[in-house]
Amino acid sequence: MKTLALIIGLLGMCAVAWGDDQERRAAKAKDRTPDKERYGFFIADNRSWTRIPFQLHSNLIIVPVSVNGSDTLRFILDTGVSNTIITDPGAFRKKPLTLTRKVKISGAGEGGSLTASIAIDNVLMMGGLRAAHHNLVILDEDILRLSEYVGTPVHGIFGYEIFANFVVNVDFQRREITLMKPEKYSYKKRKGDRYPITIQDTKAYTDALSVFDGEKNLPLRVVLDTGAGHALLLDRSRSTASMPMPVKSIRAQLGRGLNGVINGVMGRIQKVRFGRYELDNILASFPDSLGFGMKLVDMPERQGNVGCELLRRFNVTFNYPDRYIVMKPIKRLLKESFEHDMSGMELRAKGERFRNYYVDKVVAGSPADLAGLVEGDEVLFVNNSSANELTVSDIYKILQKGEGKEVSILVRRNGQIIVTSFVLKRLI
Repeated sequence: MKTLALIIGLLGMCAVAWGDDQERRAAKAKDRTPDKERYGFFIADNRSWTRIPFQLHSNLIIVPVSVNGSDTLRFILDTGVSNTIITDPGAFRKKPLTLTRKVKISGAGEGGSLTASIAIDNVLMMGGLRAAHHNLVILDEDILRLSEYVGTPVHGIFGYEIFANFVVNVDFQRREITLMKPEKYSYKKRKGDRYPITIQDTKAYTDALSVFDGEKNLPLRVVLDTGAGHALLLDRSRSTASMPMPVKSIRAQLGRGLNGVINGVMGRIQKVRFGRYELDNILASFPDSLGFGMKLVDMPERQGNVGCELLRRFNVTFNYPDRYIVMKPIKRLLKESFEHDMSGMELRAKGERFRNYYVDKVVAGSPADLAGLVEGDEVLFVNNSSANELTVSDIYKILQKGEGKEVSILVRRNGQIIVTSFVLKRLI
């Protein structure tokens, strides 16, 4: 019996070796194919890696992309988005895309499904990365208005195909992404701790995270989501329902999905463990089931997702092909507290450069409310700095740091200039 088992094992090893050899030969043949004749994503000029700068706005990774030789567009790099989605069809007014069939798409949010069109056989460029004969999903209208929430032009979302084909290192300190061919990457312990992941329906899941509910650690399965700006989102419509809600929480607009706004509550969790690292007093979002849990009934089992407010505290390497991630902590950021807006107002960016800011919502009883600010006020100055010289992230940093600090605001309302101030106060 042992001999038979050993023979079966050897045959299996031979089959794998033959398959790997076939794949290597196919890869080499592909590398010799001229760029214009290739399909899918690849690194130009047969290079094994390329480095691409990015910007971080509202904890979202924004990368420069060109489509069919267009001017530079800005896409959100999202680990789990299966298609390349153009959220702002107005970006192609000068050079329209060739559209084919209509489709309906759905996702998280409290609205209905969206209509979109398919554009086939396109060329994408992002630094040294290329995609030839690439299909795009074009929303019929910019219903997400991501630019207004992020405060910088956003034209699209993509990601899974990049993560599926390359090892992707995200260096949040240097604001650089490095893409490497999987066969050229080797893990070394100095690069950080390695944790296994599973890939289901284009999403990367990890079991390396647990939360402390006040009595014991509760292990969770979560999605690693670079398309989310929050730290941690927990879906109480799943098995985390047994976990008590934080004692102190507030109603909030948690984000936007493909089907609109995601509402819910925010609160603090005493302790979260990611692998061997502990993070204290972390902010967690709990979405309403109408806009989140009910939309994910057919998705694989998971209790939530981890976004860039937590991930940015590490140097992260995603290795989808070999099913693991590598996390190396950034020590000063690991100690940084998790903070939410302390003013009680939400802003919306408008204008050609998205540098005109308007009050979109004011929480009743908050510092902004008590200071007399109302929806529709145009913010002109924050602490004697002209608002159009600040990004929306700059303004939120001012409103998130330093409980007890006074913030002065100059706004325009119905043609009148109003000066007011408030003292920052933690709402959570």
